[in-house]
Amino acid sequence: MAGTPRTKCPIILTYHDTGLNHKSCFETLFNHEDMREILRHFPVCHVEAPGQHEEAKTLPASYVYPSMDQLSETLPTVIKHFGVRSVIGLGVGAGAYVLAKFALNHSDMVDGLILININPNAEGLMDSVANKLTEWTQTLPDTIIAHIFGKDEIQTNHDLIATYRHHITATMNQSNVNQFYRSYHSRGALEVERPVPGGSINVRTLKCSTLLVVGDHSPAVDHVVDCNSKLNPTKTTLLKMADCGGLPQVDQPAKVIEAMKYFIQGLGYLSSASMTRLRSRTNSSTSSFDGSRSRSHTNDSQREYVNKTWGKNIVGYW
Repeated sequence: MAGTPRTKCPIILTYHDTGLNHKSCFETLFNHEDMREILRHFPVCHVEAPGQHEEAKTLPASYVYPSMDQLSETLPTVIKHFGVRSVIGLGVGAGAYVLAKFALNHSDMVDGLILININPNAEGLMDSVANKLTEWTQTLPDTIIAHIFGKDEIQTNHDLIATYRHHITATMNQSNVNQFYRSYHSRGALEVERPVPGGSINVRTLKCSTLLVVGDHSPAVDHVVDCNSKLNPTKTTLLKMADCGGLPQVDQPAKVIEAMKYFIQGLGYLSSASMTRLRSRTNSSTSSFDGSRSRSHTNDSQREYVNKTWGKNIVGYW
């Protein structure tokens, strides 16, 4: 936990992907200077799956690794422990799935969700066979890398891939990582359904405002788009980030933070004064930031469109 929880204010609750922990998944994002404004208003609680912290000891042979459902049901205990009323969830991959499951079962505890690379579906038969073949032909680090990053990114961004491969092999307990990975790939479907106007009011869906984020080079693109099609369009926004890979919060943290700020303002927690400062910084920094990523460049009219239509289920190329 970073910061002091306040009774009437939510905390930001993070959950990492397989092969990662809170440091490797979120450190770049939360150490970015643009995040300071959010951190002045919200404490942050990073949750790690069992055995996924750095230099963790191997879990006992008798230990049965929790399912995704069981992991999601640990979160109410965390929230109550810190005396918090509600959370804004920020999850990646497996962590996004855990937070979505938690929000489905405990909607009163969740004000909003920011879900990166979420896959709402259970693993199909063909996927299961493919994963078995992968286990026989690839090392665990290779398997994790292929889960997180797209093929183009693996072939071209050698420094980033080397950094994460080193993290997985040198700082993580391989046995524990494998157990978390297997638990994720044994998940069931989220079983959400898009509400239909005039239809049943008891449709199972996420009740909170939700921002879905994915890079356009991510292996999770199709899964995120599919998830978007299954959620309430009045409460869900899909942000597809141009020229971005499997970890948007690492690849383009400033843009993810900008999206987070507008999303949180939509929840009613950031003042208009704070957003005025944000717009000023955004206008002054756009050219230099986007210079090295021509596909990422968004002109003022495009950016204004994304901001004004927030929550209308658009696809935004940020």
